[in-house]
Amino acid sequence: MHFISNQADARPAIIGTAEAEIDHSTRDRTVDHPVPGLRMVAIIDRRALGREALTQALVGADARFQSQAFADIGEWGRSPDRHETSVILLECGAVSHDGASPEDELRALVGAHPDIPVVMMGESEDPRYIAEILAQGARGYIPTSVSLSVVIGALCLAMAGGTFVPATALRNSGHERPERDQTVHSLLGLSERQAAVADAVAQGKPNKIIAYELNLCESTVKVHIRTIMKKLQARNRTEIAFKLHAAKTRAA
Repeated sequence: MHFISNQADARPAIIGTAEAEIDHSTRDRTVDHPVPGLRMVAIIDRRALGREALTQALVGADARFQSQAFADIGEWGRSPDRHETSVILLECGAVSHDGASPEDELRALVGAHPDIPVVMMGESEDPRYIAEILAQGARGYIPTSVSLSVVIGALCLAMAGGTFVPATALRNSGHERPERDQTVHSLLGLSERQAAVADAVAQGKPNKIIAYELNLCESTVKVHIRTIMKKLQARNRTEIAFKLHAAKTRAA
């Protein structure tokens, strides 16, 4: 996976981890009205089973979220609670007009609601298709092959200002880390694996996403981060990002 920052100076996005206190009764159902302090996810999926399963799974898995389900974008647009939406999870086939492509519908949705991040979800892992989705303004693309924890991480990244791209898309596109970055990492004393973890930390990714991308256990990611902090003489993740960015800027 790759994280694309929308900041020109590549400053890291910082993701908050505080969880809101809610009554347990709100965790196991789709809410009719938003509860203040929680993140509202609008799940737009043309498949009744798909949207119901996602709604229940998301709210049950993370107490920070509540969700509402819609069959298409038009239904969401007519909802009186649409302005409470924190992020939209849009299934590729959930278009509201006959003949409209997902790309066209996405572009119109992003244009009408630029303050609400939209993350697309679909079965395709073709890098060209994913690139087109991102070009229309999506803040991420989630293939249906990933786990629920990755979905949650991707939504958090989108709300934090980043863009989530599946690792398979980058592997299939043949992109490699630039030689200059490899040199910078070597000068900092980082191994190839530590360099990959450090880059991910600098991009604001949580440990779960880093572990998924690099095919590591979360505990292993934590060990790498402690080692990186020691080598860079950094006290926290933000300092890792700052020092790595500074080293790359000097190399450039």
